[in-house]
Amino acid sequence: MDLHALRIFCRVAALGSFTQAAQQLGLTKSRVSAAVQRLEVQLGTRLLQRTTRQVRLTSDGQQFLARCEALLADAEQLQAMFQPAASGLRGRLRIDLPHALARDLIIPRLPEFLAAHPLLEIGISTSDQRVDPVQDGFDCVLRIGTLASTELIARPLGAMAMCNLASPAYLAAHGTPRCLADLDRHSLVHYAGTLGLQGAGWEYHDGAQTRVHPMRCSLVVNGTDAYQAACLAGLGLIQAPRRGAQHLLDQGRLVAVLPEFTPAPMPVALLYPHRRQLAPRVAAGLNWMAGVLAPQLDASP
Repeated sequence: MDLHALRIFCRVAALGSFTQAAQQLGLTKSRVSAAVQRLEVQLGTRLLQRTTRQVRLTSDGQQFLARCEALLADAEQLQAMFQPAASGLRGRLRIDLPHALARDLIIPRLPEFLAAHPLLEIGISTSDQRVDPVQDGFDCVLRIGTLASTELIARPLGAMAMCNLASPAYLAAHGTPRCLADLDRHSLVHYAGTLGLQGAGWEYHDGAQTRVHPMRCSLVVNGTDAYQAACLAGLGLIQAPRRGAQHLLDQGRLVAVLPEFTPAPMPVALLYPHRRQLAPRVAAGLNWMAGVLAPQLDASP
């Protein structure tokens, strides 16, 4: 059975689209469609139900997909068994990372990983928005924050300590808050995945649970760079991981405030789709990133 055709089928099934599968695989739509049709003829059953609006798995297709994914993982592991260790890994590894962590930690260390595996091709997406690893075709994603209920496998790495920040110019103009009541006279820059004012408030952990003190919010951003830039510009207070702001604190460009009212540490985890066995390139990538990030994180709370 043609393994390339199986990979094409798995991508179409995951995306529910021949067009999107062709784009991700770098193939023409006609070639993707023909590969799936040949597979269906070979198996003697229809795997995908095609309509003008959607592509979905048939009952036979659902059974075949599970076995197909396991077979592809086994095939990759089998191939790796007989490759000289010096040749490294082969294939593509697609990762989605938060922008700041990709820029500051992962990419600067990437040469050492590629030196060990020169035949590996790595694709890195940097975004502060959450993606769907299966739908978007990623082998793994790095998530910061509480994980929602998901069918993905999570590998916890640690947590990021948080701090409350303001610029010296902002504090000179509005005063330094000394207690929660003082926040009623201050403005908060709100970070949200989607632009909206919902949920704006000062988060803090009281030792037992997370509480939120309502605050006035005049600016909402959906990216970490914009969040930090807004604070530097004196637009309000922010709450952010201390690691990413430490150099600005050391330079005196930002000031920590209300240290006794900080949010709980934010958990950091690598997520990947469920597989019976991880492909060697994915396992190696996960282990390498965990090793790079571990020294930068605190133990999970």
